[in-house]
Amino acid sequence: MQKVMVFGTFDIIHPGHLYFLKEAKKHGDFLVAVIGRDLVVKKIKGLMPVNSENTRLDNIKKVPAVDKVVLGDLTDYYRIIKEEKPDIICLGYDQKEFIDGLKDKIEEFGLKTGIIRLKPYKENVYKSSKLK
Repeated sequence: MQKVMVFGTFDIIHPGHLYFLKEAKKHGDFLVAVIGRDLVVKKIKGLMPVNSENTRLDNIKKVPAVDKVVLGDLTDYYRIIKEEKPDIICLGYDQKEFIDGLKDKIEEFGLKTGIIRLKPYKENVYKSSKLK
């Protein structure tokens, strides 16, 4: 079984999110979505999400392509990777903060396939910051 992992805030679910999750699922058999914690989102984006982390988690659980949804860690952003042991991580076209530290850890985490950056659906239309 090929396990795929994705990360995101997934604040206001839109077609771009659904496309991202569906495309990620094409790379494996089991998709784990990691939801960014409220305080981590504020630290990275400078703003609190509109929806709470638990609401965002519950909303992503309803997406058919997703097999498991978990909250990220508040301090060790890589803990969930160590626990879930994905074969591949799919990142969105706009996920830049996370990628730099992750590249150096591919072997440490045992990512068989590595990291794939997915293409945007319609980046100038479906982006949560544009929809708020």
